[in-house]
Amino acid sequence: MSTRIMEKIRMISGKRIFGASVAMAALALAVPAAAQVPGYEAKVDAKLRQVKAGIAKGPFKSDWDALRGKYRTPEWFRDAKFGIFIHWGPYSVPAFANEWYSRNMYVPGNAAYKHHVETYGPQSKFGYKDFIPQFKAEKFDPTGWVKLFQQAGARYVVPVAEHCDGFAMYASDFTEWDASKMGPKRDTTGEIAKAARAAGLHFGLSSHRAEHWWWYYMGRTFDSDVNDPKNDGLYGPAAPMGLPADKPESWPDGGQLQTWMPPNKAFLNDWMARTAELVDKYKPELIYFDWWTAAPSFEPLMRDTAAYYYNRSAGWGGQGIIAYKGGQFAEGSALFDMERGKTDALKLTPWQSDTSVSVHSWGYAKNDSYRTAQSLISDLIDIVSKNGNLLLNVGPKADGTIPDEIAQVLQGMGGWLKVNGEAIYGTRPFQFFGEGPTKSGQVRVGGQVEESAVKGYTPADIRFTTKGDNLYALGLERPKDGAVLIKTLYAGTPYLTAPIKSIALLDGGKVEWEQTPKGLRIALPAVGDGAYPYALRIRTR
Repeated sequence: MSTRIMEKIRMISGKRIFGASVAMAALALAVPAAAQVPGYEAKVDAKLRQVKAGIAKGPFKSDWDALRGKYRTPEWFRDAKFGIFIHWGPYSVPAFANEWYSRNMYVPGNAAYKHHVETYGPQSKFGYKDFIPQFKAEKFDPTGWVKLFQQAGARYVVPVAEHCDGFAMYASDFTEWDASKMGPKRDTTGEIAKAARAAGLHFGLSSHRAEHWWWYYMGRTFDSDVNDPKNDGLYGPAAPMGLPADKPESWPDGGQLQTWMPPNKAFLNDWMARTAELVDKYKPELIYFDWWTAAPSFEPLMRDTAAYYYNRSAGWGGQGIIAYKGGQFAEGSALFDMERGKTDALKLTPWQSDTSVSVHSWGYAKNDSYRTAQSLISDLIDIVSKNGNLLLNVGPKADGTIPDEIAQVLQGMGGWLKVNGEAIYGTRPFQFFGEGPTKSGQVRVGGQVEESAVKGYTPADIRFTTKGDNLYALGLERPKDGAVLIKTLYAGTPYLTAPIKSIALLDGGKVEWEQTPKGLRIALPAVGDGAYPYALRIRTR
């Protein structure tokens, strides 16, 4: 290892680094951690050749203009509206704070670091790898999971195939550290795919592999098992981040300039091979990429990935979807996603919002807080009215069971959708998404606003959807006295081609209404506290 790199590592850590740590950092920066797999390099080379050939012979090319010209979000996605995201892995064993435990337990000063030492002992004796044998998933029932998701009203399922921790939740040819060989010793991703498709749900998957480049770096700054060569397949590369590299990469992120040591070619090749493996083995209809693929070094891979995946999915008879949440894809070449965020505008192209039933963690964490079914139904309505889909995350426990708090929320949403789903599924936006005083908050990059900025809806917050000859008006907060005024639909409004002929409340009950110059006045049945949003079917003929 060069003196320059050693000094950079010391600089970023601000601490003396153990000799073994320095040696392992050198190895990690030289080769990908997965090189421990027999025949690894030949496997990667073969997969990269396959990717190159797949791009060359298909209709999609590795060029942003070409990708924009051909990509169209498929109708099944636009009709589905609601999907389930799944964060599940060894981090559900400690179940402390959030799914970043695998990284934070190696960060001195972090609450997870302190908790780990106090609960399990020093990281040199008990590391993240030691949670894997405890991650048995002995009660994992993919058919039962899918049944619950169907009860919730979801139309597609997206498990995380690999989180930033580097433990693949699928059967991989490029690492020994996966769920089919360790822990559950089951291809959990494949089993979820099989169960979802058998039930008629669409299947996607998510990859957070890019962040693994630097994920475990802090474990190299003190005596921990990250420095043991036997564990490179899980922890490596554990490369430095945020240091003054020879050619650092910088790009704007949320108004700040982020600077990183760029990943080397070996890691980028590994990422491409693993991504193509997921495409080829599981044939996902949707792939979600986490944020660090927005790093400049990944730009050629983003084009190649889109071209290869879209060509492969075209061969299966469909259009694949790539969901992204940064700036790594040219607008119109993939599906924009807003993590824990929404928009105050009707978007002309389809988009997606992903959030979690649990408030503080995406994975299962003890003593977490949970959203209510009522609040998530309101979010779903708001998102759908603006041409979006909701991807709602659940975090199962280490044994494979879904927490009761989450199951109850999903069942509550499903009960509402069973009655009011015609105003959601298969709909398209109205000329105007809705009306009302509540705003989502301060706008961020890409028109996104943080979901936490929304303090609650009022009875004046109305959203619209359409399907065929039907216009649906959905109230995000049902008034106790039943009095509703929809200003957009006043007598003579240009948003309707004819006067209103009939209005029906989808959950039943008598509705009185009058279209006046000030708006559409409606009298709904009075309700008590905690009533769910309502949906009205409005017809002009």
